[in-house]
Amino acid sequence: MTDVLFSSGALLLIDKPGGLTSHDVVEHARRATGVKKIGHTGTLDPMATGLLVLCCGRAARLQGFLTGLPKTYDGTITLGRATDTYDAEGETLSEHAGEISVAESAMESAAAEFRGEFQQSPPPYSAKKVAGRKFYEMARQGETVPQAPKTVKVTQFDLRLRPPREIDFTLSCSSGTYVRSIAHDLGERLGVGAHLSALRRTRIGDFDLGDAIPLSIFESAEEDVRVSAPHAIPLALIPFSFPRMTVASLEAWKIRRGQSIPARLSGAEGDWISLLSPDGQMLALGQMVPIGTGKIAMIKPRIVLAES
Repeated sequence: MTDVLFSSGALLLIDKPGGLTSHDVVEHARRATGVKKIGHTGTLDPMATGLLVLCCGRAARLQGFLTGLPKTYDGTITLGRATDTYDAEGETLSEHAGEISVAESAMESAAAEFRGEFQQSPPPYSAKKVAGRKFYEMARQGETVPQAPKTVKVTQFDLRLRPPREIDFTLSCSSGTYVRSIAHDLGERLGVGAHLSALRRTRIGDFDLGDAIPLSIFESAEEDVRVSAPHAIPLALIPFSFPRMTVASLEAWKIRRGQSIPARLSGAEGDWISLLSPDGQMLALGQMVPIGTGKIAMIKPRIVLAES
C-alpha cells in the first residue's frame, strides 16, 4: 500500500528499537509505506534507541539539510570496563578489578573536559571514512586506524553517579559527535576505563522523541494512523527555525523552476527562508542575496520541494 502523504513528501518521526541499524529502519519504513525514496537524518548505532527522523518522497531532498541539526541524548556509562568499540557490544580491552569508587568532584572535573568545543577522534569501530575505507573495516583487519580528530561542540553534559559503576547522563551536542568516544575518554580520565552501555536519542533540532511513533506500531498500523500527526509531518508544516513567506502565483512558477525572485525583506546574506505557494504548498527553501542597501533582496531557491 502506498501512503500518498509520504510519497508526495513528508517527515516521519520514528522511535527506533534496539538491535536495528538506521538503514534497517529505513527499509522497514519503505516496506510499510510502499515509498522507495526514504532517507534518515543521522545514524543511530544498533544498540541505541530513540528518535530517527526519516525524509520521505520529495522530503528526501532535505536529508543533507537536516543532518546537521544538534542532537540530545539520555544514556548510561558503565565504569570499570573499556572495549574496542567503546560500547557494551565490543571486546574487552581492560577491566578494573575490585570495587570502584569515584567521587562526584572527580566525575565533574573529568566531565568538564567534554563541555564546549573540543577536538574528538572517532571510535576505531565507526563508519568514518579515510581514502574511501571505513574505520571499522581497517579495525577488523588489525590495521592502525587514523585519529582524524575534528571539532565538536557539547552544550549540555549533565551526569548523575549511580554507584557502584554507572553514570547516567543527558548530553546535547553538535551533529557528528560520537557519544561512545566521550564515554570511553571519560573512563580514561577517571583511571578506571568505561564504555557506553545505553543510549537513547531524545531530540534532533526541534524534533522531539515524544512525537515519534515506535517502529513496530507504525508497521502494523492502518494508513490513516501512519499519516497522522504528530509523527507524520507534511512539507508545509515542518518546523524550520527561519521565516516563512507566501509568494504570488507567478513567483511560485519561477521558484518551481529554480529561479530567483525579488523580495522586500531585511536580513543578512545567506539567511534561509521557507517559500510557500498561495495555497500553502511548500515550494522550496531559499537563501537571501541582498541587493544594494539591503532593502531589497533576491531569494535564491536552494532546495526545491515542489514539482516543476
